[in-house]
Amino acid sequence: MTDPRPGLDPAVAEVRVAVRRALTGLAQGSTVIVALSGGADSLALAAATAFEAPKLGLRVAAVIVDHRLQDGSADAAAVAARQAEALGLGAHVTRVEVGDAGGPEAAAREARYGALRAHARAAGATAILTGHTLDDQAETVLLGLARGAGATSLQGMADAADLDGVALLRPLLGVRRATTHAACAAAGLTPWHDPHNADARYARVRVRQTVLPVLEAELGPGIAEALARTAAQLREDAEAFDEMIDETIEDLVEHAEAGISVSAAALAANPAALRHRIIRHVVSSEFHESLTRTQTLEVARLVTDWTGQGPIDLPGCRARRVGGRIEFTAR
Repeated sequence: MTDPRPGLDPAVAEVRVAVRRALTGLAQGSTVIVALSGGADSLALAAATAFEAPKLGLRVAAVIVDHRLQDGSADAAAVAARQAEALGLGAHVTRVEVGDAGGPEAAAREARYGALRAHARAAGATAILTGHTLDDQAETVLLGLARGAGATSLQGMADAADLDGVALLRPLLGVRRATTHAACAAAGLTPWHDPHNADARYARVRVRQTVLPVLEAELGPGIAEALARTAAQLREDAEAFDEMIDETIEDLVEHAEAGISVSAAALAANPAALRHRIIRHVVSSEFHESLTRTQTLEVARLVTDWTGQGPIDLPGCRARRVGGRIEFTAR
């Protein structure tokens, strides 16, 4: 689908169409927040949202998060705010403190989403829009594959997710990064180039600058699109599994002292993939912890290879076999 108006740059049209699809269905009169860094992706997103949202009866504001991780970040944030205002958007710059939990990228992401969520709540916004592109999705899938993180990681990012009661929308997940750069150029917008995006100390930058280009050169074009399709297919599979778990979980579990127990026979009757997902789901929902593949398989052995082994220490809980049930209790 393309914008039929003559003279409209194809890149601008593609970004606008993607944004229009994401915004359609939001209640008229509601407010949406655009996460704006000043880079090409978020700048193209902001421009398209400024154009499309008013036609749908939506109000728009841009939030610029200054992570204060490099010299000149305040100046870059100020430039982004002026660009947002030139597009007709209200702009708010918020400065955050970035910790070190989980590494610099994870800590910056946590601080950023916390600031966006807080501003959305204060503004009564129903949605936050981010400028993640198809290239970002492909990089995420490759990084998950390299880490052996399983299907959950390979699903990449969702088009829409819930961020503590606020919709998190990623309209550009089907749009290439080259398109957002072209859209900015066509609209006369000058994006900011984050030095961190060229710093090879970060794994994502190495994937972007080296790994994906090598794959494209050696295996042919279309690798990024193929990775994005893989993510979408795995997400569909995950949604189907989640529905199956929701349908069966109540028949499998019982509350136990300081925890929960699951029928070993019922777990054994399910395929391995579903059995493993049920185990992870129980630990996640009851103890708010995630299990690795190795930990999940050790718990599954209490079902499929029971030889009298003792309790298994897991994040936040302990699993053991008691008669015909697998019991999870808080540690």
